[in-house]
Amino acid sequence: MPRYLIRHPGKQSEDILVEDPVLTLGFENGWAVFTDTAGTCLAIPAEAGAHIERVDKPQDHEPAPQKE
Repeated sequence: MPRYLIRHPGKQSEDILVEDPVLTLGFENGWAVFTDTAGTCLAIPAEAGAHIERVDKPQDHEPAPQKE
């Protein structure tokens, strides 16, 4: 499940963890925009200086076959 930790430098009390099975992150006109099947659920302006880090565990799957 996609999970993102949003940290605001110098303001730990404002850190946010967002997660949703269909959560996606996009960037539009200076905004980080999180969406799910219902539409936009969170938008953060670039001027906020937030650090966004994906923190979920990768899905277990087989690696791509190697070319010989």
